[in-house]
Amino acid sequence: MFTKDIDTIIIGGGLSGMYAAWLLSKKKRSFVVLEARERTGGRILSFDHHGFFPDLGPSWYWPEINPKMMHLIQTLGLTGYQQFETGMGRFENFNGFVQTVRGYSTSPASWRPTGGMAALITKLSQTIPHAAIKLNSPVCEIEKKQNGVQVSVGELEKEPQAQFRAGKVILALPPRLAAATILFTPDLSRDLTQAMLKMGTWMAGQAKFFALYEEPYWRQAGLSGQAFSQRGPLGEIHDGSNKDSGPYGLTGFFNIPAAQRNRDQSLTKAILVQLSAIYGNPAAQPINFYYQDWAREKFTATQFDQPLMREHPVYQPPAGQTAIWDGIIQFAGSETASQYGGYLEGALVSAERAVMQSS
Repeated sequence: MFTKDIDTIIIGGGLSGMYAAWLLSKKKRSFVVLEARERTGGRILSFDHHGFFPDLGPSWYWPEINPKMMHLIQTLGLTGYQQFETGMGRFENFNGFVQTVRGYSTSPASWRPTGGMAALITKLSQTIPHAAIKLNSPVCEIEKKQNGVQVSVGELEKEPQAQFRAGKVILALPPRLAAATILFTPDLSRDLTQAMLKMGTWMAGQAKFFALYEEPYWRQAGLSGQAFSQRGPLGEIHDGSNKDSGPYGLTGFFNIPAAQRNRDQSLTKAILVQLSAIYGNPAAQPINFYYQDWAREKFTATQFDQPLMREHPVYQPPAGQTAIWDGIIQFAGSETASQYGGYLEGALVSAERAVMQSS
């Protein structure tokens, strides 16, 4: 199946790809968004718990230093609230000894969007023609043609399930994922391919949990919900509660590599035991519990992403290139941003650049 007379093909329906689609729709440009998953959002993932949306991907934005996020949130009619950080913190050492420590407030202040980060994707989707978003459409090949590109959907070495032709492509995927899963014809240069493969995908090796409670009992005990541990499975924990009412939540990240994480009852039990040791017995009885291991998501992580990232990389366009094939393919995605790479702000920065340069 061929779809002709499309101006732009956007590969990837995460925040960068959906924002690029939103920008193109405002310009009255024709496009399709090819998303491998059965949902849009990419690493943005929120579930509905009676109107509250716990984030299992990115949770925060920083109004003081994220002007594009602030503008988009306001433009879409969304609101946010400041991360709860009032009270003392907790620290667990290698031996399992837990002590109360001085709490701290992040600077600049961290905020959470009302409705979870998925509210951004939902609002963007509502402004984009439904037929332009193609779910369950993993791209396997991009081939340069005389008057643009041909993009094949499906699995390599099998008959394509669909093919699309356009003048431009916005590649809104993590560069490592694109280099590892998409066949480019003609071949990309060795230097560019290596640069893409070496560019780690932020959060791809991580897992995140979210436990919900009817009462914020840690707050009632003078705790902020912040905790850090040198003993697994959890390494970093924060208050993830709703703004002014329940449900209340604890959320955070793991301290063990992907190869040692198995999503089964033993892992869940280990998490609840650790939460109980840090915050007290009520932590072992959440009203709901969520878990997401991004390292096991084939449309996020590759085999190179399994080790945990301990520090935030300095991201930039791969090999210094914002585009390939004389500008036919434009890089987008947070890891390709020259500013705020790996953050949501970077996803917006890179999408704006890609749309501007593809016009």
